[in-house]
Amino acid sequence: MPFTAKSGKFNASINVVEFGTGDKAVKIGGENVFPLYSFDAAIENAPKVGIEITDFGMEHEPECIKKYYEGCATLADMARKAASMEGVDFLSFRMEGGDPNGANKSTEELIGELKEIADAVDLPLVVCGCKNVEKDAELFSKAAEALNGKNAVILSAKEENYKTVGAAAGLAYKQVVGAESAVDINLAKQLNVLISQLGVDSKNVVMNVGTAAVGYGFEYVISTMDRVKAAALQQGDANLQMPIITPVASEAWGVKEAMASETEAPEWGSQEERGIDMEVETAMAVIASGSNAVILKHPESIKTIAGLMKELV
Repeated sequence: MPFTAKSGKFNASINVVEFGTGDKAVKIGGENVFPLYSFDAAIENAPKVGIEITDFGMEHEPECIKKYYEGCATLADMARKAASMEGVDFLSFRMEGGDPNGANKSTEELIGELKEIADAVDLPLVVCGCKNVEKDAELFSKAAEALNGKNAVILSAKEENYKTVGAAAGLAYKQVVGAESAVDINLAKQLNVLISQLGVDSKNVVMNVGTAAVGYGFEYVISTMDRVKAAALQQGDANLQMPIITPVASEAWGVKEAMASETEAPEWGSQEERGIDMEVETAMAVIASGSNAVILKHPESIKTIAGLMKELV
């Protein structure tokens, strides 16, 4: 008897979210099959790849990253250089220096830098904070105002500050709201419900369900993403049908395998190759598990993942 394969296409689908404006705007989500299952149904919007820069510029970056930004005197210069790199779909600006327990840069200084970057490039923007919920609430509210009309992604609102961030980003200035939870499907769903109850259109929300570098509790990340996509598609759970954006760079380049210099760990070989490996492996794994966009740092990682998406989707 002939074998007839069963279709893996679902009646439910992931929401389509567009961010950015004009010809450079990008769309993520929209699929009604499991990640990369293009053999079951066409995937209209392939996963997108963003490049990250921070308010510290090249101050804390390894030499293998710095060399790609030679000649850049300002953050605006860096943004233009980053936007020109192969495979880049959007630009992410992380306001890392805002952490009160770190550099404790003022909100005014960071928003001023954000405006410079926004004026320098026409790519869609994703704005990330400093991981301090109180400071992030202030930073994201001001960022949403500063980027009025840019249709940027504010990544991310958390349970502790979603009212402030959601009201400013999602309601007052109509930006895309990121909902960040700590690697747990129930927490992810709960936050999406809370943001929706605030009045933010669920079609204007993306999720950051958490991540880690491969090898660092990564199985929890994968299983969470798998469960989120299964609930969204198989069960038709509208509270989990938001596309996922995953900030990979800060995780992959923060572990010893990527940070240890060749002097510190000569037996591990090239630091640049190690860093790229960690970033590519992490990015591809989260895409295969359901992420609709990833944020990376090294140009070779970006080119590799962008190339893979062209081949696989």
